Amino acid sequence: MAELSAFATVAEERNFTRAAARLGISQSALSHSMRGLEKRLGLQLLARTTRSVAPTTAGTALLQELAPALERIDRALSDTLKQKNSPSGRIRIIAPRTATQMVILPKLAQFARTYPEIILEITSSNDPVDLVAGGYDAGVQLGEFIQRDMIAVRVTREMRLAVVGSPEYFESNPIPKHPQDLRDHACIGFRFSNGLYRWEFEKGRKVLTVSPQGPASFDDPDLVIRAVLDGVGIGTSIEDTLAKLIAKRRLVPILKDWCPSFPGYFLYYPSRRNQPAALAALIDTLRIRD
Repeated sequence: MAELSAFATVAEERNFTRAAARLGISQSALSHSMRGLEKRLGLQLLARTTRSVAPTTAGTALLQELAPALERIDRALSDTLKQKNSPSGRIRIIAPRTATQMVILPKLAQFARTYPEIILEITSSNDPVDLVAGGYDAGVQLGEFIQRDMIAVRVTREMRLAVVGSPEYFESNPIPKHPQDLRDHACIGFRFSNGLYRWEFEKGRKVLTVSPQGPASFDDPDLVIRAVLDGVGIGTSIEDTLAKLIAKRRLVPILKDWCPSFPGYFLYYPSRRNQPAALAALIDTLRIRD
């Protein structure tokens, strides 16, 4: 590529001295490079005299194809460098649907107005993923699921788990007083690709884990709560997402003194080195500040 670019410069300048100065190399190094290129191709590309230099017929034919290609490469590099220096380009993000609703959507409109040249491409997935293997620039996930070699930035405050049922369900079923009482209830499970999420409870030094047993499980937390609202059984979700339904008494929280808090959601990405300006802008927008 360097030799082809140098050849195009010589053909344009029609002078080795000017071409060498433009390329920032010595005239002898440029002349040696052109001779090496011609030797490998087995064709003379430049006709030289003591006073001038011009492309041969073969050189002219090569230049006609080469010049537009070099221009496209130069434009592509320029566009790539813009992503380093100014917030633009496409960012691929993977996040659970709940995280997208809580973290990204509330700030998306302002982000789009502030950075109109950035496009966020968001994929929903509850499962922890390998960002690099999946071709993602960043992800949003609960802290406990993020690999240790990732850079993690807090994007929510601490959260709490909520265990809820509908008033209709509790009209015909007793309200559990202890996590072990859940074994006698229909529990609606939330499912990762590798299995059901186990409900974790904590009170003082006591820690209990319950595997939900019931008529249905879902890989979408919204569907879990929809089933709970319909009186199918008891389910769990992040307390903040249920606040309005609890306030309207459409859901009844139970076992509140057993529901632990946890660190919440983090934006995570592989490295701080050579970070694109677009990703830096997103991090700055979503970051929670004390």
